[in-house]
Amino acid sequence: MPKDSFQTSIQDSFIEAWRGFIDNMEKSLDILERGIDEATEMIDVCTSEWCEATEHVIDELSNSLFSISEPRWSSDEDSRKIKDLKGRVHGLYAKYKATPEQASK
Repeated sequence: MPKDSFQTSIQDSFIEAWRGFIDNMEKSLDILERGIDEATEMIDVCTSEWCEATEHVIDELSNSLFSISEPRWSSDEDSRKIKDLKGRVHGLYAKYKATPEQASK
């Protein structure tokens, strides 16, 4: 296999796997957001156990997102998506912190 073909094959495979990982991070944020939205409607959900579990999930997702190293072959769209997800996790944390207040109204 020629060197260029070999390198292109590896890059394509890596980018495909990396994008799959990013897509799954986005799905995880969707699930987290639904859980937080549901909690704002139910006072009983906002227990200390729920809060600890939710904060742990937010921490894990945040750590994963902020430790991602973008491959040099990634596109501008890939970079924008990572930036958007990082902003979204900050927004979800703020929404989570406001949940006990909203649920008690």
